[in-house]
Amino acid sequence: MKKSFVMALCAALTVTAAAVPVSADSDKELVLFTWENMFPQEVLDGFEKETGVKIIYSNFDTDETMLEKLSMAKGGDYDIVIADDYILENVIQEGLAEKLDKSKLSGFENINPLYQGQFYDPEDAYTVPYGAGIPLIVYDPEMVDIDIKGYADLWDPSLEDSIALVANYRVINGITNLMLGKSMNEEDVDSIKETGEKLLELAPNVRLIQDDNTQNALLNGEASVGFLYTSQVTAALAEYPELEVVYPEEGLGFGIMGMFIPSEAPNKEAAYQFMDYILQPEIAAQCTDFIGYYSTNKAADELVNPDLVVPDSVKKGDIVQNVSAEAEEQYSKNWTEFKAACD
Repeated sequence: MKKSFVMALCAALTVTAAAVPVSADSDKELVLFTWENMFPQEVLDGFEKETGVKIIYSNFDTDETMLEKLSMAKGGDYDIVIADDYILENVIQEGLAEKLDKSKLSGFENINPLYQGQFYDPEDAYTVPYGAGIPLIVYDPEMVDIDIKGYADLWDPSLEDSIALVANYRVINGITNLMLGKSMNEEDVDSIKETGEKLLELAPNVRLIQDDNTQNALLNGEASVGFLYTSQVTAALAEYPELEVVYPEEGLGFGIMGMFIPSEAPNKEAAYQFMDYILQPEIAAQCTDFIGYYSTNKAADELVNPDLVVPDSVKKGDIVQNVSAEAEEQYSKNWTEFKAACD
């Protein structure tokens, strides 16, 4: 999941940041380990005022850096960690996450089921979702003659040379899989080759492929349809509210950030307090509006920017996961051939 958009969407967050792990020797300290700018200052201040526990904000740049540091600390040094779905699977498998005592989380029932039961934590035993990134179709109804309802409509001939796509090769392969009734994480190489053939049929409709500020092509009229990251959807709607947002009928492909308590956290009691505090609807809404991800707290949905709430009717879909080397090679080949066809 891309984190760079947080800086663009949010004002600078002034927190105490530690460049190296800091041990919370006191029961009045909690070490929070995540990316920069993940919480509004008033939320952190509110927790400190309510509990008397001082937050030590330590940050990392990548999920892999987090896992390396947590592994070196043998599940210690940090009290709360927030990271992405795929790395959470590694954390749990390596025994670095605490199995949650849900009796200490009165707000656990507030979590939207759409974001529960995921591959990395199927029993929701270790993690609490903090936000979801969901690439979606956005289009200008004044420039498009069809009613777009799903991925399949992107192949419509009327959209020739008019679509702006993000440049994540697994995601684009994945939505093509979903359109064909397959998993985003299809492993059969022959089936993935079929996906590549279908993807080539989309090439005439593609105006551009880029990862950064893809929404600008939609806003300046270069493209009439965009398949955009969450931050780009939010930015596009802020400038042009008349755009239509499509939650594809084939299902969503999304990524989830999750909170967990490390297995040897120095201050687990404070960690549970913080996790439950963040699960309060009003607090969750403040966080969601600040970071610009989709709300994962059902009880907070009425309080947040409505553009960050997924309708109840939406199908769950898939999260991109690791696949075999053979499958990965074929997905890469599909992408290379697709991009060449789009040039």
